[in-house]
Amino acid sequence: MPASAEITFSTKDAAKTVVQLKDADGKAVKGALSKDGDSWLPSGQLDYGTAYTATVTVTDDEGKPATTTSSFTTMKKPANLVQVSSFLGDGAVVGVGMPLIVRFGRAVPEGVRDDVQRRMTVKSTPAQEGIWSWISPTEVQYRPKQYWKAGTKISYKVQTGGLPMGGNWYGQSDFTVDLSIGAATIMTVDNASKSMTVRRNGKVIRTIPVSLGKPKTPSSSGTMIVMEKLRKTIFDTFRELGPEEGYRTKIEYAQRLTWGGEFIHAAPWSVAQQGRTNVSHGCVNMSTANAAWLFNQTLIGDPITVKGTEVKLQNGNGWTVWNMSWDQFVKGSAIPFEPSSAASGDDTSTTP
Repeated sequence: MPASAEITFSTKDAAKTVVQLKDADGKAVKGALSKDGDSWLPSGQLDYGTAYTATVTVTDDEGKPATTTSSFTTMKKPANLVQVSSFLGDGAVVGVGMPLIVRFGRAVPEGVRDDVQRRMTVKSTPAQEGIWSWISPTEVQYRPKQYWKAGTKISYKVQTGGLPMGGNWYGQSDFTVDLSIGAATIMTVDNASKSMTVRRNGKVIRTIPVSLGKPKTPSSSGTMIVMEKLRKTIFDTFRELGPEEGYRTKIEYAQRLTWGGEFIHAAPWSVAQQGRTNVSHGCVNMSTANAAWLFNQTLIGDPITVKGTEVKLQNGNGWTVWNMSWDQFVKGSAIPFEPSSAASGDDTSTTP
């Protein structure tokens, strides 16, 4: 039996179901019933090579109990373990567009992705609908139907320790991450006006002149997310652009938007063009003063939408979960989307 064992059972006309799981020494294991009430999941990975006894007691409408007991032993610790990690850690404060990101050290076969996804639960307060979607065989991301509400508290749990992941590979561990969402800072860039509008909790707090990518190297139109913030860095594009177009330049207040190299950053050399014409290699250029101000306003996970450029953002070029419609995003889930109790206004939502 895998160390990720889940106690499953079937009942008829049960008004109440209680499950107890104990090891050979009589030590109880904590756990909880599933939403549908036909299984019970331990709160953490079971020990390898250990005997357990499960007792299921059901009570009918008349108060009559019935009990069944089953014993099993978990498998020895397997040699092949898949590392499972979270991009975010406890205590993180992130922007309203931040996806929850779980990565696997080995490709997860399609046939077991539903089992893996069911072991990943998200609780948000206040409640918001959301779902996991497989971005690749080694990465799954979670987003709500709309941007997170400012101030949301989030806890997500990944129970993959000992979970079969295909081909005699098993999940390495369980983990839980607790984080929160900051203020709703949303950026919009309009190529027509060559300007960025910055809103905080729905109110415009600054309009910034910008210069976008020139026609030969246009900026991408679409919704991106701030993925990385670098107070100082060096852009080296000789390998990408060659000796004639390439450059090596010191950059300040850089905020990464794509894997392909699009950033928001200070560009004191293009101040005269900002608000007027596009001269960059695809980045959002602004003055050093504006870039410094914006750098101090944003969080990892803040969204930015660029409109009206010559090319569209390619999904996968960055954290592009908001560049998809909700229906598109849901298609990446390994299990059907079912609206949770969040729709009824409960304080906390839990979504696999």
